[in-house]
Amino acid sequence: MSLQVTEVDKQVYHNHLENFLPDAIVDVHTHIWLKEFRLPLVEGTRGPVWPRRVAEENTIENLLDTYALMFPGKKVTPLIFGWPERDVDLERTNLYTSTVAKQYGLPALMVTTPRWSASELEEQVTRGGFIGLKPYVDQAPSHIAAQDITIYDYLPHHHLRVADTHGWIVMLHIPRPARLKDKVNLQHLLEIETLYPNIKLIVAHIGRAYCEEDVGEAFTVLRASKHLFFDFSANTNAYVIEQALRTVGPQRIVFGSDLPIVRMRMRRICEDGRYINLVPPGLYGDLREDPHMREVSAAEGRRFTFFLYEQLLAFRRAAEACNLQAADIADVFCNNGVRLIATVERR
Repeated sequence: MSLQVTEVDKQVYHNHLENFLPDAIVDVHTHIWLKEFRLPLVEGTRGPVWPRRVAEENTIENLLDTYALMFPGKKVTPLIFGWPERDVDLERTNLYTSTVAKQYGLPALMVTTPRWSASELEEQVTRGGFIGLKPYVDQAPSHIAAQDITIYDYLPHHHLRVADTHGWIVMLHIPRPARLKDKVNLQHLLEIETLYPNIKLIVAHIGRAYCEEDVGEAFTVLRASKHLFFDFSANTNAYVIEQALRTVGPQRIVFGSDLPIVRMRMRRICEDGRYINLVPPGLYGDLREDPHMREVSAAEGRRFTFFLYEQLLAFRRAAEACNLQAADIADVFCNNGVRLIATVERR
């Protein structure tokens, strides 16, 4: 891992984040894997390509070193899981996660495939010491077109029933091009909450609502939710974060980073409802075919800080708009995560 902290980064952290953040932080959304786990990709991934440009692997040591560099003076505890796409060996990435979780005393989720039976899922999670599941849209059966995938295609009911029995955490990346505003997604989120009330369901990235156009009527619909949690990992949209805070309150928002992806040096904008990551020239390879990436001038790029800091600055703007107090900030960045994890571990 090569991570350089610039004077810009130091100023952002010390002037805007250090005193805003609590001393203890729980990060509920982090990936660890080794590059040797990669498999030949027979078919294209359903996820975006650009995250692969940031890191070819992220060992547990890389992750902990990143916290030391990005959060000086803070104690950060990650909830860890592997890289969830189809070109990573599931068995090896889950074994690595289980092994280092036990070695470092960290909570972990298992990356799943819908091909597993209920008994296979239960046995593997229990044997590995995991406290829940990380299903991912890319694991849905390959014959289903990306725009037609539903949550149940990669998080099937027989998995949900097992997770409900054990009260596990489920970290859910929702599908479909319309993201959070998609009516099918919203219907299924509320349905899962009703049918499986013991699951601690975390909707990752605030439902992938990275632009205002991704929201629609989602937060009006989601006011009916009583138990859903949301993380704002890799989300730099203060408006979206503010609406989530106003809808479910700070007790159901949890901090997740999406490391190592948020080590990227960038600033995010939205154009015509699509997010675009502005990046320094030459840093992330040939971007001509990537609709979510755009290079800026060298001078502008030198003013960029980490994706993670941009995410945290957006949350601070949203928190200030909602008049959150220090206790609320501590809940979002630490206490909510502690309670979620402890509830599962006590069962």
